[in-house]
Amino acid sequence: MVVPSILSRASSSSSSSSIFSRAAFLLFHLRRMSNVPENSVYGGPKPQNPNNRITVTHLKQKHRKGEPITVVTAYDYPSAVHLDEVGIDVCLVGDSASMVVHGHDTTLPITLDEMLVHCRAVARGAKRPLLVGDLPFGTYESCPQQAVDTAVRVLKEGGMDAIKLEGGAPSRITAAKAIVEAGIAVMGHVGLTPQAISVLGGFRPQGRNATSAFKVTPKFCKQYGRVGDVINKALSQYKEEVTNLSFPGAAHSPYKINTTDLNGLLNELQKLGLDEAASAAVAAAQKTETVGAPEGGNLVD
Repeated sequence: MVVPSILSRASSSSSSSSIFSRAAFLLFHLRRMSNVPENSVYGGPKPQNPNNRITVTHLKQKHRKGEPITVVTAYDYPSAVHLDEVGIDVCLVGDSASMVVHGHDTTLPITLDEMLVHCRAVARGAKRPLLVGDLPFGTYESCPQQAVDTAVRVLKEGGMDAIKLEGGAPSRITAAKAIVEAGIAVMGHVGLTPQAISVLGGFRPQGRNATSAFKVTPKFCKQYGRVGDVINKALSQYKEEVTNLSFPGAAHSPYKINTTDLNGLLNELQKLGLDEAASAAVAAAQKTETVGAPEGGNLVD
């Protein structure tokens, strides 16, 4: 066998450098036989204690404590490993992969099978976050049973913990209810709904005034969406925010604004000639520091 041969030759050699090189060669072959990913490759996913995995319960606890909840989108293994290592709470595998990865003009063309490829890659790399997979267009609109079947595949074949679907229409309420009753957590998605561009005539965010904000408030999140429960309070305040222009205010969840990041944002906005937007960002940061700060500290640091 290869291993005994190398060991015998290494032990009989009087050269320390020769022993070292043969030992390294042996280690190389042992690594080739291992099914544990090499840590030097994209950082490598580290074995996780199940108790360290983020769940909906953890998100609720963070929200009650006023701690920020971090959400990042990932489409592949390297990205998933990176966000896993920095401690992101929720990882979304979005159907925006249709545009970002596959080069389509919209999110509509991506198929369920393609989404499952992205889901599996992310699941292999991110062991800590709550994993949420998008239901792509055309896979849940026909009937509640279709929605459940698709959601089951996203969990069983994609390795996700929950699913996300777009819109707040009655049909979405029915779909979300059926999915949750099947034992699958649901995250809602309103505002900019790319899957509805055919009806909206393009990428048009909804809810920019009080009337439309009331219409797009996702009732299904409040009734059925277990992940959506975490953001329930923010959603219930949405109408008041757009009416009174009160965001950010003392009633909102605390979040931190890093001065370096803020300055970087301002510089980029000014480079684009968006001086008005830059001024608005400064005003928002100042208002956050004086009005929206939680007890015991400022939000701008």
